[in-house]
Amino acid sequence: MALGGPAATNPDPRRWLDLEVARRRLVARDDRLAHNSVLFRLPVLTLDDHLGRGLRVETLGEILESAMASGIGGARGDAADLDPDDAAILDAADLRFGPPILRPPAFRDFYAFERHVQSMWDRRGGEIPEPWYRIPVFYFSNTSEIRGPDEPVWAPRGSVELDFELEVGALIDTPAVDLSDVGAEAAIGGYFVLNDWSARDLQRDEMPVRMGPAKGKDFATSIGPWLVTPDEVAEARAPGSTGPDLAMTSVVRAADGRETPVSAGTWAAAHFSFGQMLARASADVHIRAGEIIGSGTVGSGCLLEAKDATLGRWLEPGDEVSLTIERLGTLRTPVIGRPTR
Repeated sequence: MALGGPAATNPDPRRWLDLEVARRRLVARDDRLAHNSVLFRLPVLTLDDHLGRGLRVETLGEILESAMASGIGGARGDAADLDPDDAAILDAADLRFGPPILRPPAFRDFYAFERHVQSMWDRRGGEIPEPWYRIPVFYFSNTSEIRGPDEPVWAPRGSVELDFELEVGALIDTPAVDLSDVGAEAAIGGYFVLNDWSARDLQRDEMPVRMGPAKGKDFATSIGPWLVTPDEVAEARAPGSTGPDLAMTSVVRAADGRETPVSAGTWAAAHFSFGQMLARASADVHIRAGEIIGSGTVGSGCLLEAKDATLGRWLEPGDEVSLTIERLGTLRTPVIGRPTR
């Protein structure tokens, strides 16, 4: 597991700290660390493994802080001084990033941006139902088809209307039940960019039955490119707002290299905060560490809303979709033809 990226603790996204190398060096210098803390006693493997030990994301900061205080990686108090020749320091160009969490126990996707919801109801010739303004609604999606950055996605069998959806994702890193709106966000270990892929033709067939979505959604969800802890976005959030004022944009790059900006929005436009969404999700049920939730699509954050004014078509093999959320990074996905199995 590596720690780094665009966060304030590491202003150079090209440099990453190998936490396991740092842990071993720290324990070699002071074996009391392993005696006193399970964090230092066992190897640092995946985030799934870390959460399975009952540890939270923020505890990994202990390794980072101890490493910097000890000069591991060449730094003493300033991550900008990381020594690229130290084996504990990894260059992003040499790394392949996977999804921040490999096997989330559950994925709930919400519907929190009014502009997107209004666009969907405008297409049906109706008004947003009044309960939407009171209740954060969600559906359960599939966790077996989680993709990381740069992992390809393809339209499922029978679909020719592949679409992306630009969302904020959140990782729950501690067990919880019956959370309050006020305290729920304390259960979030970090945020990431989330692409809730959609097969619009399959979805269109399913939804009139009022059961689902199902096959129009369950074939792929992309998350990444990394996990950003809540403290790294907190100051961008105005008091009383539902989220930080961070830009959310999408671009489609065609096979010929032509780039088409599709959407532009802000996290702060969400009608519900993640605290409200998580409070709703945890009502009368136990949330497990490692579960993820999605915000729902930001306004203009999909081709269903913006296709006619931008790309003019659905996604095709050879396209690359880039979803960017300020401070959370850019999640890139190549679109390919459906593989034969």
